Amino acid sequence: MVKAFYPGSFDPVHNGHIAIIETAAKIFDHVVVGIGFNSEKKGFATPEERVDLLKQATVSLLNVSSIAFEGLTTEAAKNIEADCLLKGVRSATDFDSEMLQARMNLLGTNTLSTILVPAAGEDALVSSTYVRQIASLGGDVSAVVPDCVARYLAERFKNEF
Repeated sequence: MVKAFYPGSFDPVHNGHIAIIETAAKIFDHVVVGIGFNSEKKGFATPEERVDLLKQATVSLLNVSSIAFEGLTTEAAKNIEADCLLKGVRSATDFDSEMLQARMNLLGTNTLSTILVPAAGEDALVSSTYVRQIASLGGDVSAVVPDCVARYLAERFKNEF
């Protein structure tokens, strides 16, 4: 069984992430989405909320699971016995950054390869940062996030206006 580990902050998960997860679910036997967090930094959603939203958004993908982790991505991948890291790339800037990270991750493990999946389609250029900004200002982001995330954001910001 080949297991891929897809790390990220997913704060919040959006349709670009889901597209990468759906692609990976067709390629790998098991995809573990790892919600990385730093306990010293305040994220928008809690790690538990992010895991819950990811589980809701991927409920139909039977070979996908979600976990939260803190610390090195390579250690989290090792802990779940992942065969590779999976990263999505939206642009040349993402590609350059992910290539550098892939090299450093390989140096640290000597076995953990990174598979880059290009973002494609209408959700290729979505950003969690912009989703949060637009939602916080009362904008409609329902076209670029799963329904569960749209509901979560609407509830989170309902008293802002």
